[in-house]
Amino acid sequence: MTTEAVLDLGALGDGFVRDPYPVYAALRARGPVHRVISPHGYPCWLVVGHEAARAALADPRLSKRVPEGPEAQIQETSPFPHMLITDPPDHTRLRRLAQREFTSRRVAAMEPRVQEITDGLLDAMLAAPDGRADLVDALAFPLPITVICELLGVPFLEREAFRDWTVALFGLATPEEKRETAARMGAYMTELVAAKRGRPGDDLLSALIQTRDEDGDRLSPPELLGMAWLLLVAGHDTTVHLLSNGVLALLRHPDQAAALRADRSLLPNAIEEMLRYDAPVPTATPRYATAPMELAGTVIGAGDVVLPVIADGDRDPARFPAADRFDIRRDTGGHLAFGHGIHYCVGAPLARLEGRIAVGSLLERAPGLALDGTPGGWRTGLLFHGPSHVPVRWRP
Repeated sequence: MTTEAVLDLGALGDGFVRDPYPVYAALRARGPVHRVISPHGYPCWLVVGHEAARAALADPRLSKRVPEGPEAQIQETSPFPHMLITDPPDHTRLRRLAQREFTSRRVAAMEPRVQEITDGLLDAMLAAPDGRADLVDALAFPLPITVICELLGVPFLEREAFRDWTVALFGLATPEEKRETAARMGAYMTELVAAKRGRPGDDLLSALIQTRDEDGDRLSPPELLGMAWLLLVAGHDTTVHLLSNGVLALLRHPDQAAALRADRSLLPNAIEEMLRYDAPVPTATPRYATAPMELAGTVIGAGDVVLPVIADGDRDPARFPAADRFDIRRDTGGHLAFGHGIHYCVGAPLARLEGRIAVGSLLERAPGLALDGTPGGWRTGLLFHGPSHVPVRWRP
């Protein structure tokens, strides 16, 4: 058996950052599991293809707990413990406590407010005298950060600072820069939760502070900080890229935008196709082999990092015919954009709600919406994918 050369993803340049799909497809054509060097510089195993990625996302032999000691290949960037870096039974307990409060009823009750926020942002955007704007700055960023802040009850969050922190933590900043950013974010979050303890309200963070399960269990102070941190980061950054990637796909496929304008009943499925076609989270957060194991015919060493590639699983023609075609009418069932298994995204209903309201309102109020230049500022690293700037116009 020949040994496959280790691919250095960081050496592939801006082309891979903007459009990683051809690279993943080429790997998939050779098999489901590949040894690579991540853009962050550590060796890992990429798992491509829908079937293999889906299986890896739910494989109990792959731990989410970050290894300790000098042999650890990567380090967790969060300043607090949270659900994404725990396994059962700890994960089961934390998720249960979160879901007691982050309910579908609470999300559904946000719909009028999400619409109100969206309308206000579009009012400001469409008032621009030149009929031009950056879609990310005008809508895709401020909508989800405002929604998650109001849901948690922290409207005083320093939003631009938080945006910069998440870019640094999950991009290609140096390890020292990441540590410094995590420390700043940790201090800020500690003050934020302390303020909420002193002045609780009718919001999610206050509820998480007070919640107890049937056995009287509750979140410890570090766990509460981790939960707030996770909900803030995951609750805005992923949806920013759902909106920017999704609207960009529509603008690059005007026939699909026209079909959606003509038939608004297609909107829920269009959001699912946006998620499938250009996933905001292209690779899942790291898994670690708990012991030597075989994965899709490849031997993985104990402690090795395994990254299921959601973006490629959702572009696999074995699961989605003509997978590289953006088609808002296709059957999107089984897409992996929100993950799979016990770590399936707890915020999926909120992201879908924001997507439907934002995209539907944008198309309705800006019928002449079109690209006004080349999107730029693409997120680096493997965890998030999307442009930081999408120039648009709505008048000739």
